[in-house]
Amino acid sequence: MQTKYSLFIFVLSGIIGLSSCGSGNPAEEAELKEHRRYDVILGPKIKDVFKPISASAPNSENELTEAKTKLGYYLYHDNRLSKNNTQSCNTCHNLATFGVDRQPTSAGDLGQFGDRNSPTVLNAALHTTQFWDGRAKDVEEQAGMPIMNPVEMNIPSEAFLVSRLKGIELYQKMFAEAFPGEADPITYKNLRLAIAAFERKLLTPSRFDQYLRGDSMALTVMEKKGMLTFIEVGCASCHYGPALGGNSIQKFGVFHDYMAYTGSKKPDFGLFVQTGKEADKNMFKVPSLRNVTETYPYFHDGSVKTIEEAIKIMSHTQLDAELSENEVTKIVAFLGALKADISDTTFKYAPKELRSL
Repeated sequence: MQTKYSLFIFVLSGIIGLSSCGSGNPAEEAELKEHRRYDVILGPKIKDVFKPISASAPNSENELTEAKTKLGYYLYHDNRLSKNNTQSCNTCHNLATFGVDRQPTSAGDLGQFGDRNSPTVLNAALHTTQFWDGRAKDVEEQAGMPIMNPVEMNIPSEAFLVSRLKGIELYQKMFAEAFPGEADPITYKNLRLAIAAFERKLLTPSRFDQYLRGDSMALTVMEKKGMLTFIEVGCASCHYGPALGGNSIQKFGVFHDYMAYTGSKKPDFGLFVQTGKEADKNMFKVPSLRNVTETYPYFHDGSVKTIEEAIKIMSHTQLDAELSENEVTKIVAFLGALKADISDTTFKYAPKELRSL
């Protein structure tokens, strides 16, 4: 019986396909030989490590209807979800720039800055927990928390926002369509469910997924070399699964104090801030590496500007290793293959009904 993601079959089919593509050009033949060689090496190494992503991340407790995801799309882009109408979810998690605002930390409704970098919302529904410290179990829980945070969107109470939304004719209609049969559909819970439903559709497959599904030529030889380096130096021990991360909480600074490398201005003890447990000091959620070349600056405090520097810091602090410049270059090439093409997507722009607000 064929397994769900049979990478051995993929490797064999790739070899057969490439073997039949002789061009007579020595340079092309040599490149094809390199492709075959790396496919054979990578096949058994990646079969239990990586998985391609699908079109959405379903939740049995939050049905992804068209009406609900459309409502979530509108709410996500609406500045009226902040007290002074200054920002939307998209302000800090800008879908036009791969779900981030590219700032170390983000300014909220009153211009105050938070302590942590705004992570990308793209593919976040695949994560086992949300926020840098994992304090929310899923995107349904997470969706309602920044809205109520006084430093972020600054809404004083759930009742305040529900009352505001009930006075908007557009939302009267959209909530009724998204939650049919409910006598009073405009509730804070339903707002969370709608935003989360939209976010569960924000999955971004790339050429990497084409490769995992059997298209051997979807990646360049350099990207395959980078994937092999990524695995062999130990990066894949934490960055695995369909999101290449988001699956666990790990200590930042296993071998060395991260602040000595990142230049962070003040300490942040991660999960310890929530639990007070000594074992939770410097524990942070492992971020997804999907689109990572576009989601700078890096780490929980946005202290590092470039992907190259981030890779070097991770090798020092987490692996106690010093990578060569060639190894870093190869890993960067592989990470580039995780970038999705979002040029033709409409979700990254606010609905036209909201653009004049």
